[in-house]
Amino acid sequence: MRIAIPDDYQDCVRHLKCFSALADHDVTVFNDTVKDIKTLAARLANAQVLVLTRERTRITAELLDQLPDLQMISQTGKLAGHVDLAACTQRGIAVAEGIGTGSATAEMTWALIMASRRNLVSEANRLRGGLWQGSIGQQLQGQCLGIWSYGRIGQQVAAYGKAFGMRVWVWGRAGSRAKAQADGFELAPSRETFFSDSDVISLHVRLNAETYGIVGQADLARMKSSALLVNTSRAELIASDALAQALRLGQPGFAAVDVYEDEPVLGAAHPLLRLPNALCTPHLGYVETDNYERYFGLAFDHINHFAAGRPTCLVNPEVMQQLRR
Repeated sequence: MRIAIPDDYQDCVRHLKCFSALADHDVTVFNDTVKDIKTLAARLANAQVLVLTRERTRITAELLDQLPDLQMISQTGKLAGHVDLAACTQRGIAVAEGIGTGSATAEMTWALIMASRRNLVSEANRLRGGLWQGSIGQQLQGQCLGIWSYGRIGQQVAAYGKAFGMRVWVWGRAGSRAKAQADGFELAPSRETFFSDSDVISLHVRLNAETYGIVGQADLARMKSSALLVNTSRAELIASDALAQALRLGQPGFAAVDVYEDEPVLGAAHPLLRLPNALCTPHLGYVETDNYERYFGLAFDHINHFAAGRPTCLVNPEVMQQLRR
């Protein structure tokens, strides 16, 4: 099959061990992101299969209308609203999804917390610039870690906090809070207290129509001037421009973010990158070798199963009755 893989920023997919699974196919890999529909359609016009790296490329009905040969989309990770599933189904295009991210994102979250609390980046840059100590960090032991949403990643981050001697409490939906309580973690008594009394808040909420902008300006304004907000989940969980404005006002005093509304961010074209109290990384949470082997390995298996007439993990299995040949 003719397979196109867009958005391979690091040109790493061809070097993964799992890439050998596509040896019998005609594969084209693109190392940048194109958002213009006309250009994107020209690139992908002959593709029978698309392999999507998370949400880096949006698949709309307008684009699908210009991809007459497309039979399948194999998604790495879970779908998150970037693929018009109804439009795919209407056009007989099968869509397979993989598994969610695991410990890689939790580890990245903790790296951001540690780096932020001890000013590691700024201090390392000072030393390279010929200077010595310029700030005083904060230890995590004894501080209060607030986890919003106690899912797979939230559970891991909560465990890290406990291991570091932090007071850990949880906010979120009833089911999330019940699970946290069953695991022995404290529950924040209210949303207001969660924001006002946490020293570190880490967001692990899944993005959907209900959670867009769920963290607003009023929430951030309740945070301490010494507090840290960490977001390795989705930028859209925070109301537009609210975080940059809050950081300028000093509440919270610091933020560490790995996700942005419009990616990739090039030319330092994001307001958070101009703020000294924000540590920004380029969506590295799931970008890790073992994770990629698992993500892409499963996506490639889905392609081979589909090509053999035995599709797996389709989110729209009904298309197999009308698949375009």
